[in-house]
Amino acid sequence: MTKTDNLNLPHKKREAMKRLTLFAKGNVDVHDALHSCRIGGTVQWNGINEILRGSYPGLSMRLRHETLTRSDAVLSATGTVPASMAGRDLPLGNYPTTSQFSSALFTTPADAVFLSILPDVATELVRHRTEGYFLYPADAATWTDADRRWLRSEFAPTGFLTVEQSMENFTKIIEKLRQERDVPILIHNLSSVIPGDGVHCYLGLDETFSTRVRRFNLALVELSEATGISIVDVDTIIARHGADRMKLDTFHLTPEGYRRVAEEAVRVLADLGVFDTAREA
Repeated sequence: MTKTDNLNLPHKKREAMKRLTLFAKGNVDVHDALHSCRIGGTVQWNGINEILRGSYPGLSMRLRHETLTRSDAVLSATGTVPASMAGRDLPLGNYPTTSQFSSALFTTPADAVFLSILPDVATELVRHRTEGYFLYPADAATWTDADRRWLRSEFAPTGFLTVEQSMENFTKIIEKLRQERDVPILIHNLSSVIPGDGVHCYLGLDETFSTRVRRFNLALVELSEATGISIVDVDTIIARHGADRMKLDTFHLTPEGYRRVAEEAVRVLADLGVFDTAREA
């Protein structure tokens, strides 16, 4: 009698599906690899469960995703939208206030947590002049004139984070997460290959974006050495398989690129024993 025949017998029960929950706080690099990648409204890569169906039948992932503005904003978020934001229906696109001021990263039960250094490398925030909270004014060009005036008068630019500030913030995030639950923490680094970058002499140049990415990637290795977090090494994956084929632009990968990153995430999760903790759905 084959296994399939056995499953079809009425007095036998099918093997129960097991499920894990992931919490991912990140942007396109994390979302499009783990959840799904759409191009022109069409799904081109359907996320980590595509890999699990082939390699780990009977196991599925539930992914909770929130966008990430920056590590300092995560640390200062209380889970409540500030009173001075109340009544303002700002078109923040993929960065709604519910995500920007969320504390769900620290309160949502999960079997593993994913983060990314991308926002710390690339994003500038503003800070409220009196209340001190951070805001990412996404799509500000589409705001009303009144809202843009409010933004200029009530907030001050913060500039970019330094590598040292970022790693100090991530250290605090890791400590806070581990106070709540003992689960693996995985952080995506970035590919340092910038399409169209032809710089060959750096004399007199300020920090290039490619150089900034490399500095953050190296600092993330040092953070892993100090804290034991795992790195989803996007930089190595893209280099190994070819940036010309794996990248669309500075931040966006091709569907194949996202698939390769998801495969690496699955490999790391398996190596950490996360799949052994799966429970019946």
